[in-house]
Amino acid sequence: MPQITLSAKRLQRNFGARRAVKDVDIELSRGEVLGLLGQNGAGKSTIMQMLAGTLAPTAGSIAIGGFNLSADPTAAKAQLGYLPENPPLYLDMSVDDYLTFAAKLRRTAHPRQAVDRAKTRCGLADIGKRPIGQLSKGYRQRVGIAQAIVHNPQVLILDEPGSGLDPLQIREIRKLIRELGNECSVIFSTHNLAEVESLCDKLLILRAGEIVYSGRGDELHAAGSLEETFIRLTAAEAQDSASTPHPARQTA
Repeated sequence: MPQITLSAKRLQRNFGARRAVKDVDIELSRGEVLGLLGQNGAGKSTIMQMLAGTLAPTAGSIAIGGFNLSADPTAAKAQLGYLPENPPLYLDMSVDDYLTFAAKLRRTAHPRQAVDRAKTRCGLADIGKRPIGQLSKGYRQRVGIAQAIVHNPQVLILDEPGSGLDPLQIREIRKLIRELGNECSVIFSTHNLAEVESLCDKLLILRAGEIVYSGRGDELHAAGSLEETFIRLTAAEAQDSASTPHPARQTA
């Protein structure tokens, strides 16, 4: 059977009286790419922050690489790579220096080899000496992804990796994500449905913090175009009252 790399069960997150994420389940195996979809405010970034360990869930459990994120956070996070929407880059550092810094933070046994491998995978082999601040937006995204994979994680989380890129850069980042998806599990959020159709094995669509679809993308397409189905599933206004029945969850 495929190796389970990530398992999240009944995740919830409250902000005061507002429940932003409600009973979300996610399971991924090595080699799977999951697209996380939803309108602004649907809970995508909150879920990714909980999976990455930067935001504690109000309820539920997360296991990464077989390690419980709450009980053994150091071991769990060692199996994880994370690229937030705004990459944590030091613009005055060179690519090599920055990735070496990231590798040492991750306590990789051989930082130099780890950096060389990440640069090769991300198409950065020829620009290691250049300051990050002199790179294009597309190459900065590549550096951000390189720092997320420098320790060879089992799970890679990417928050809007194509944000602000031109069409050529988006195509290059898509190709990179697909290649990375052959070696680990990938979760990424996006508003670009073309990215989802070209990259994802699985889809998870959210509305007001709840799952309204969880399953394979090709099975969702049977109900119509992805754009039409996405609008149909997410357009209805969510009910604020906790006493109101939640929208039905559709699964493939």
